[in-house]
Amino acid sequence: MEKPYIFITRKLPENLIEEFREQFDIKMWESEDQPVPRKVLEDEAVKAQGLLTMLTDQVDEELINSAEDLRIVANMAVGYDNIDVEAAKKYNVTVTNTPEVLTDTTADLTFTLLLTAARRIVEAVDYVKGGEWGPWSPFLLAGSDVHHKKLGIIGMGRIGEAVAKRALGFDMDVVYYNRSRKEEVEKKLNIRYEEWSELIASSDYVICLVPLTDQTKHLFNNQAFKEMKDSAIFVNASRGPVVNEQHLLEALRAGEIRGAGLDVFEEEPISSAHPLLAMDNVVCLPHIGSASTETREAMIELSLKNLEGHLLGNGALTPVYS
Repeated sequence: MEKPYIFITRKLPENLIEEFREQFDIKMWESEDQPVPRKVLEDEAVKAQGLLTMLTDQVDEELINSAEDLRIVANMAVGYDNIDVEAAKKYNVTVTNTPEVLTDTTADLTFTLLLTAARRIVEAVDYVKGGEWGPWSPFLLAGSDVHHKKLGIIGMGRIGEAVAKRALGFDMDVVYYNRSRKEEVEKKLNIRYEEWSELIASSDYVICLVPLTDQTKHLFNNQAFKEMKDSAIFVNASRGPVVNEQHLLEALRAGEIRGAGLDVFEEEPISSAHPLLAMDNVVCLPHIGSASTETREAMIELSLKNLEGHLLGNGALTPVYS
């Protein structure tokens, strides 16, 4: 009997793949660093029963429609805005993601961004490397305290909860806004729910952790930044397009907020000429929220188990819809 064919859109470690080769015919794109070209993805999708995709791979209706044998797309991420889920439903293609396995790692990175922006860590590193370290002065590279400050979290999913736990360890006053209130989380963590306008106006730090949807695109815009404290620091570790970058740039230049920490951008990768990179009060990272060796391996393994479960008739572990 012919094995089901799986195409993986990046080169992954063979030691994680080998145990699945007994049951599946698996082919990987040859590069670890470069996305699979669209034409190659189209050609492979036509032959495949399963795809293991990255956030950079656009799985739209055109591709799904042309892949008559495709039964599952396993996205190696929590988000799946790169996949046309409605088209997948239409053609009876299961879509899976990788929740939970990256929660703590992404929360670590998110809180690191907050600390790094608050305490001007990147500036301090560059100061030492640039040979500028001279006599001590009282306010040399003085940043902002984090302890005892108010943190507003926009989006209280798993990662939001994990960030809240970390913030409580710094004695922060933690509030959140979410599409639906989560009273059980409030009780468990001893945090408070606040309406959007109240949270935005009163928080010393605002962290965005919402998924990208039609409703959240450019959620953070001129109006949002104008409502924040001029001493506030904004952190985005969700999806780039939830922020209007031009409006963020204008707010930073006008001093409407103090600084920002960004792991995601509207268009990725960004150019070295991106204006946000020229600002000392902005920390920019290359979308590495889940980038620890342990977590990336766990994401790969979960994606492969989703493929295995669905293609062998036992069901995917983490489908994004039922």
